[in-house]
Amino acid sequence: MPKLQINDAEIYFEEHGAGPETIVFTHGLLWSGRMFDNQVNALQGRYRCITFDFRGQGQSEVTESGYDIDTLSEDAAALIEALQCAPCHFLGLSMGGFVGLRLAIRRPALLKSLMLLETSADPEPEENIGRYRLLNFIARWLSLRLVADRVMPIMFGEKFLSDPGRTKEKEEWRERMIANHRIGITRAVKGVISRAGVYDQLDKITIPTLIIVGDQDVATVPAKAERMHTRIRGSKLVVVSGAGHTSAVEEPGAVNTALEEFLSTQAN
Repeated sequence: MPKLQINDAEIYFEEHGAGPETIVFTHGLLWSGRMFDNQVNALQGRYRCITFDFRGQGQSEVTESGYDIDTLSEDAAALIEALQCAPCHFLGLSMGGFVGLRLAIRRPALLKSLMLLETSADPEPEENIGRYRLLNFIARWLSLRLVADRVMPIMFGEKFLSDPGRTKEKEEWRERMIANHRIGITRAVKGVISRAGVYDQLDKITIPTLIIVGDQDVATVPAKAERMHTRIRGSKLVVVSGAGHTSAVEEPGAVNTALEEFLSTQAN
């Protein structure tokens, strides 16, 4: 299993495909690089595709600290440098998007383009924080299984959850959530819900930017994507019909089409 020692954390990563340009995929809270299997399969014939797991999640090390978004951004920058893939196309979903925004603002030389899925430049909405802290407390001290059924409708849209043809897939993702390390994941949740906003700095982003949001996303609602779109000059906004907060899994065909169209405009 390939791992890198980055900022006092052992970070798991995978490389697939080859090409003159690299795409770095960064996952959302509760998941791992596996959430981009469909995108990697579609793009690895033309790009070097790198996925990795944030500390405390997936197969990366559970550390004592370092779960705030600024430190996770430093982890991502160090990984890009260690794997010698700058400037790369950077794709971040939700928490991964929080990181992508910070890199585009603070370390623009590392990125060639930015792809933001189901994310926001704002702090966590106040109305969400109490509920998320309660779910996090139950997950930490009792069981992730006890909160899974309440978290699934946050992470996935109604279309996906109610489709009888995708029952097996839904259960697979539910079990992946439950399989998280309780300490690592609850530390990661704290880092997400305590994050600062970067909306006022978005005008510093000058690289090509694609913003994708599902029209059924209740965790980072479409209005958050529209708000970023109006602030990032030249950005492109795509709304995916029938997708919730995990569009890369729920509607991979539509997401892949949007990614491929955007990346085709970035070719040298």
